[in-house]
Amino acid sequence: MNKTTFLWGLRFIIVAITFGAFGAHAFNDVLSENQLKSFEVGVRYQMYVGILLLVFANYQNRFKLKRHITLLIIGSCLFSISIYGLCFINQKEIRSVLGPITPIGGVLMISSLVWMFITVLNSRNNN
Repeated sequence: MNKTTFLWGLRFIIVAITFGAFGAHAFNDVLSENQLKSFEVGVRYQMYVGILLLVFANYQNRFKLKRHITLLIIGSCLFSISIYGLCFINQKEIRSVLGPITPIGGVLMISSLVWMFITVLNSRNNN
């Protein structure tokens, strides 16, 4: 098992649970309904990636997935953090920068998973 990847997964899950709790309780008076929905998307995808990282930690060395996992982590950070920022920052200049970052993060996450799929599929290790 790769300890670093496992710890990244745990970090993502801890933050997702913490932010999810705040989103469900503390942010109800701060964010609009649409902002809360967006915030929940960021939390949900961060949780998904956290769980995936826990699983991938077991296979990272076997299939040489370090670069794939790094890309997944970067994509998830860009995706979720930009959504969190869009929910709380009202300055137009900053929002215009954060807006395009969200889909870039999503594309990086999808790309890393597709690349991982192809790598494992083409692996000589058939177990």
